Amino acid sequence: MGAMADLPPVRPEAPAEPLPAGALPAGTRAPLSAIDLLAFVCELFALATLALWGFTAWPLPWNIVAGVGTPVLAILVWALFVSPRAVVAVHPFVRALVELLVYASATIAWWSMGHAWIGIVFGVIAVVTGLFAGRRRLA
Repeated sequence: MGAMADLPPVRPEAPAEPLPAGALPAGTRAPLSAIDLLAFVCELFALATLALWGFTAWPLPWNIVAGVGTPVLAILVWALFVSPRAVVAVHPFVRALVELLVYASATIAWWSMGHAWIGIVFGVIAVVTGLFAGRRRLA
């Protein structure tokens, strides 16, 4: 009988309110989808393209500056405006415009290196992926 007396008193409480549809508990985020992964691959491809362009399109002292500088500049712009934890909160259309600017830069880089088809294919894939990802973010 002494063991029951050691337990704390329990008072019934009303059940917690259910979360609204689509809401996640605090401290969690939506799971990654195939569109998120494809958007990330497009971003990495754009950065690698800008580095390749910088290293191959310029003579020796400037190729190092351009090969390192162009991807760093693109990463800085991406981190400021486009990343999930962007430093500057902008309107979704401005965010899409900055994303398109990075992708267009990579497409133009492929054209300037003489590989227009790679640029066109990348541009189409990146824009379609951006449209799907952007629509999902706005929903």
